[in-house]
Amino acid sequence: MDVLAPTTEVFLVAHNERNGGGIFGAFLLGGIFGAVLGLLFSPRSGKENRDLVTDAAQRYLDEGKDLYEEGRSRVTGVYESGREVAADKADIVRQRIDAARDRLKEQIDETSESTRERVAEAVPAVKEKVSAAGESAKRGIDAAQAKAVDALDSLGERAKKTPDEAAEAKPES
Repeated sequence: MDVLAPTTEVFLVAHNERNGGGIFGAFLLGGIFGAVLGLLFSPRSGKENRDLVTDAAQRYLDEGKDLYEEGRSRVTGVYESGREVAADKADIVRQRIDAARDRLKEQIDETSESTRERVAEAVPAVKEKVSAAGESAKRGIDAAQAKAVDALDSLGERAKKTPDEAAEAKPES
């Protein structure tokens, strides 16, 4: 009964790890159980059975190593090709970003130049209007100054007159 205990444990582990893995577990259990019974009831001697088991174990170990190396080389190849693809994609994205940056810079330069040209075109007209407004303001100030001078002169002449002359000059109401 000690021989069956490990096989039952393997079956339970295989069954519990996967739902629907009962068929695989049963197949595995049947294979192990058949191998144990075949060794127990074989007509060969114990040494021959041990040599047979050792040879089979070595063969399976070599196959396992070969599968491991093959899988490792495949995974390494996939990783390397994935890394190359990612680097290529990163380069493409970087190139697109650089191209977009260059186009944006060109658009900014064009807009800036266009704005400078518009301002340069508007400056003479603005200068002319500012000059005209300044001249108009100067004429207004000159006219106001002349009126102020006339008013002050008139007040000064009235102040010089004596009170009798002022009364005579004043029209009677």
